[in-house]
Amino acid sequence: MDIAHLLTTENLIALLTLSTLEIVLGIDNIVFIAILTSRLPPKDQPKARRIGLGLAMITRIMLLFALSWVIRLVDPLFSIAGKSFSGKDLILLGGGLFLLAKSTFEIHGTIDGHGEKDSDGDGRSDGKASYAGILIQIAILDIVFSLDSVITAVGMAREVSVMITAVLLSVGVMLVFANSISEFILRHPTVKMLALSFLMLIGLVLVADGMGQHIEKGYIYFAMGFSIVVEMLNLKLRKRARKA
Repeated sequence: MDIAHLLTTENLIALLTLSTLEIVLGIDNIVFIAILTSRLPPKDQPKARRIGLGLAMITRIMLLFALSWVIRLVDPLFSIAGKSFSGKDLILLGGGLFLLAKSTFEIHGTIDGHGEKDSDGDGRSDGKASYAGILIQIAILDIVFSLDSVITAVGMAREVSVMITAVLLSVGVMLVFANSISEFILRHPTVKMLALSFLMLIGLVLVADGMGQHIEKGYIYFAMGFSIVVEMLNLKLRKRARKA
């Protein structure tokens, strides 16, 4: 990577803007990884989060090196009832439906208090199988989130080196905060339910995008941010009530 070429004013502005956007887009990843890894034994959760974010980084970089293939994904493949579907649409549809189904299952399990039963009936599935299954689910959603991220990067920067540097920086930031965010979500049941609601919302947005109905992400992130502020106020009120 040519450092001198990277440090031009245009590239630095693109790098800063893209890194910030990648971090914002990566929040979806952190929340999803936090929910999935919560089913693992506590000692395995930090490692699984690191691997999940590592997979996200590798997927993004691989897609950046396959830009010509990514760009072709927007070309129509077939039409149904006058609506054309591209490879990108199919990936977004599949990922959105998977996220909706997974979020619904997790909400149902959280409300009912049922864990995944194994053959021993101890309420937790076999560690090795569960670990592998969770990493597979993370890898599947990483592809969907990474595709959206890479297409955004292509529209904001001209140099692949700038895009890769932005991905490395954003994943580095996410690695620093992933454990604290995950532990906070799991420590507060209402926050976990809110996070699952966010995942359902994101899944709905992905399905809408796949059907050609674009929803401005700014509205989604504003709604999520507003909900978080309200929940933080509720947490403070509950803490004050317990002390009283």
